[in-house]
Formats: sequence, C-alpha cells, structure tokens
Amino acid sequence: MKASIIILFVLSFFSIAQGQEILRARECHDQTIQLQVDSIKKLLTLEAFTLIKETSISMESGYEWPIMAPLQGSIWYEFVFIGNTESKLLELRMYDEHEKEVIYKKNYGDINGNIIRFSYRSKWDAWHIIRPVQINKKKKILCGYMMLFKKEQKQ
Repeated sequence: MKASIIILFVLSFFSIAQGQEILRARECHDQTIQLQVDSIKKLLTLEAFTLIKETSISMESGYEWPIMAPLQGSIWYEFVFIGNTESKLLELRMYDEHEKEVIYKKNYGDINGNIIRFSYRSKWDAWHIIRPVQINKKKKILCGYMMLFKKEQKQ
C-alpha cells in the first residue's frame, strides 16, 4: 500500500514537472539586422569602445526579454538594442540591483527607427537587468539583437 502511494506521488510530480513550459533563449538571424550590427560595431570601435557581449534573440511581439548584465562601477558602457525593422514600437528599460528603473527608452519604429542606443555608468559594481520589448502587428516571432560595449580606459 505504501509503495503504491509513493509511486503515485512520484508519477504525479513528474507529470506536473513535464507540464511546465521552459523558456529558453533562441538565436535568430536577420540579414538587415546583421548589416546594422556590423555598422554599429565599426562605429563604436572608432569611438574607442570594445564589444564585450552580444547576442541575437528570438522574441515574441509584446513580451519583454530580460537580459542580466554585471556592470563595474565608474566604467562607461554603451548599450545597443536592434529590433525588427517592421516593428511599430521598441522599448527598453534597465533596472539596477535594487529594481530601480535607471534607463527608459522608447522608439516608434516608423519614426525613430529600429535601434535604441544609450550610454550608462553604474555608481558601483552591480548586476543590472535590461528588458527590451518590441511590438509588431504583422509578426508574432521577431528577431532582436543586443550589444554591450565598454569604453577603453586610458592608462
């Protein structure tokens, strides 16, 4: 009797665990975005920035995609988010380790384009979370690209 109860408990646990949907980052490829990425990399390299992190992400229209970034205090960072060229709205919010919003940027795709770029210096070493989102009425799954650059320190 005890064995059958244990087996039922284990089976119900596995059925619940398998029913949960796991969200994983998936890369995407968009030739138009890749051309913009290459141009921005060249431009920021000329401005003495070094690319330290980049990723392409497959996003769902209307849903934020959180990205964690450990930032060092008093270092000058440059963030670039590139969304789908057909997206009507792109927003990006960044929060510090206390969940205080430190950056908010909003682009209307047809007016401001599909690139959000901003500079930021953290006051101290801390994790930050970046939450980009894009809205597209024609497509549900969209490509996004995030880059993080660091300004070279002169010795």
